[in-house]
Amino acid sequence: MSDLIDPAIASLRVVNPATTDRNAGIDALRGMSILFVILNHIGIRIPLAKTALATLIPAWFLQRVNYNGYEAVFIFFVISGFLITRRAQERWGELRQMPPREFYLRRAARIVPCLLLVIALLSLSHLLDVPNFVIDKPAQSLPAAIAAALGLYLNWYEGVTGYLPGGWDVLWSLSIEEVFYIAFPLVCLTLGRSRWLFTLSLGLLALSLPFTRAAIVGNEIWLEKAYLPGMSAIAIGVLTAMLAARFSQPKPWLAPVLCLIGILGIGVVLFAASFVWHLIHDGAVLLLCLFAATLVLGLHWQAVSTSPWRLRWLGGLRSCGRLSYEIYLFHMFCVFGVLDIAHASGLGVEWGFIWYVPVIGSSWLLGWLVARGFSVRCERWLRCRFTAKSRVTR
Repeated sequence: MSDLIDPAIASLRVVNPATTDRNAGIDALRGMSILFVILNHIGIRIPLAKTALATLIPAWFLQRVNYNGYEAVFIFFVISGFLITRRAQERWGELRQMPPREFYLRRAARIVPCLLLVIALLSLSHLLDVPNFVIDKPAQSLPAAIAAALGLYLNWYEGVTGYLPGGWDVLWSLSIEEVFYIAFPLVCLTLGRSRWLFTLSLGLLALSLPFTRAAIVGNEIWLEKAYLPGMSAIAIGVLTAMLAARFSQPKPWLAPVLCLIGILGIGVVLFAASFVWHLIHDGAVLLLCLFAATLVLGLHWQAVSTSPWRLRWLGGLRSCGRLSYEIYLFHMFCVFGVLDIAHASGLGVEWGFIWYVPVIGSSWLLGWLVARGFSVRCERWLRCRFTAKSRVTR
């Protein structure tokens, strides 16, 4: 039967991410990142350091468990740049051969359905006056928030007007990522004709990260959510993918060494944050991205080796990584829902740690339901429809 499928449609076929041949290590890293984001959003409301766990575990460690969500997003950016560039290389060969229209359609098929769904649910929650979902700051409104989310400038909108409710706030990173990918194929078509100029431009963008952060003063929200620092992290991922393509058969010992360096480096930056920030200030975010890129490169080279790691013992993190987009967009519904139950239960803050498990579990379940029942089906339908239209117009 597969031989009878039109090659153009076959090339655009979307299957359930859970059944495809994926890089287990990168999925696990992405799962770890989404876990840190969820822990951050719970920890803002129920800090682990104020629970009974603080009598057993050092408070500094619990604080780092709770407050690495922002750093985890930058790890996401590096992974995103790497994976999307790798897929483009595999699909079209040279990046300068990337057709912008097809690239945009593929991105839209993946991103837009879930984005529209979450905006619709957030808007409905606002209109129904659901606690924690009402946009009530004087300078903000529901139409403006919708326009900012769809226009990919929600990060700027928050920088000007203040934080939006948590369910809206998570969309800031999507604004940075998708603005980068709007420009990406156009830059590949122009600067990509000169490999050195293209690489130099990406390198300068990557290394600008600490300087663009340091240049932002007086606006804490914009410091966290400005376009250029996030795009620098994505550029690091793109460069990592180009390096992986340039050296496709490295020495067998190199992949484990890179993985070890990446894991240790990420651990130091995340859990010795005060020490690292004291030494290099805004360079700490760049260092985190470089260690993340080192780990991603090591995991990629290990996966293409003759004896790839299966990492079955990381099945939970791998599953979260496969569902990371859906979990990221929808997990705040679980955070607020479970914490409402926690407040109604009457248990004191010392027992707050017990609510972390149902928040994480329900976030995974909701992400799985959205992926299985909505986003995968929409992506498949949209890509097939886009392909059918392109065949008619040719």
